[in-house]
Amino acid sequence: MNIHEHQAKEILKKYGAPVSNGFVIYSPSEIKSKIRQLKSKEFVLKAQIHAGGRGKAGGVKLVKKIDDLQKEAENMFGKILVTHQTTAEGKKIERLYIEEASDISKEFYLSCLVDRASSKIAFISSIEGGMDIERVASESPEKIITTRIELTENIKDQSVNQILKPFNLDDKQKKEGKKLINALYRILIEKDASLIEINPLIITKKNKIICLDAKMNFDDNSIFRQPEILKLRDLSEEEPAEIEASKHDLAYIKLDGSIGCMVNGAGLAMATMDIIKLYGEEPANFLDVGGGASKEQVSAAFKLILSDKKVKGILINIFGGIMRCDILAQGLVDAAKEINLKIPLVVRLAGTNFQEGKKILEESNLKILSASDLNDAAKKIVDAIK
Repeated sequence: MNIHEHQAKEILKKYGAPVSNGFVIYSPSEIKSKIRQLKSKEFVLKAQIHAGGRGKAGGVKLVKKIDDLQKEAENMFGKILVTHQTTAEGKKIERLYIEEASDISKEFYLSCLVDRASSKIAFISSIEGGMDIERVASESPEKIITTRIELTENIKDQSVNQILKPFNLDDKQKKEGKKLINALYRILIEKDASLIEINPLIITKKNKIICLDAKMNFDDNSIFRQPEILKLRDLSEEEPAEIEASKHDLAYIKLDGSIGCMVNGAGLAMATMDIIKLYGEEPANFLDVGGGASKEQVSAAFKLILSDKKVKGILINIFGGIMRCDILAQGLVDAAKEINLKIPLVVRLAGTNFQEGKKILEESNLKILSASDLNDAAKKIVDAIK
């Protein structure tokens, strides 16, 4: 689960991390009553969306007068912002964050995340702050330092020093930096965060460390034990289909292709998407119905795929283990008849009760193409939508 920058900064502040003073607004009319909270003469106006690259897209403005702040907020509010991390449709700006402008001397990059490959916590630090870290990693990998640490109650001073080393801090800054590293570590552990990114982390001309921008992601599998974090969820930033999928315990991610996929098992789902690409088309989604899906879940998954108007055909690939092929087949038939399916549907069934499943499909009087294996299924669905 993702949260907004202003929410991430509130969490940082609670843990003692240094952030600029600021406030969030949901309407430009709120500026007049809230602006007295800030003491600076210049302000930064930031669009709050779940995507990076806001500055280059016009979603971050430095404003020098309060009157101009009102005008800029009115211009920005309700605008569709398209960045390199959004789709072509972009995201609508429905909240703005206004904070005191900072007099920047240096910019750094700092993040911590759960590193699954090493089963450790990884801190990433770089002197190239304010930039796309993926580009830095590609063009100047020597400028990125990764420090992996064992999951313990407290982070050791030796590890903290290693994380801060690229920044070349003086003694006062090191003291502030150590507090920040410990704060990030505690948030990651105590709040079940999967990623905390500070980009940029700055040193001001008054020699202060400030988290100028903040991004936090949280583990969906642990969110049940983080009710305060769950309250921060912004459903308007999520795909409606993905919200609907979560109601039925389905793993669904919308993509940009034209062939809808329904598969049981994440590995098989990835293989199915790969073979669709191999035959020259693009998958419209990742959809894993799981190992023990009910007829109702299968029906919900089918309707979910069809809610995407870009879908020209559907490929269903099921290997029945715990999941019975006859249950899946009945769910498909019920959903297809209810919706009045008009696009090509290819089904590949294997495993538990697959013969019974095939019989249900054959007797449904629906135009369903049966496939003998995954290769055959991909070829048939790609040919069918041409």
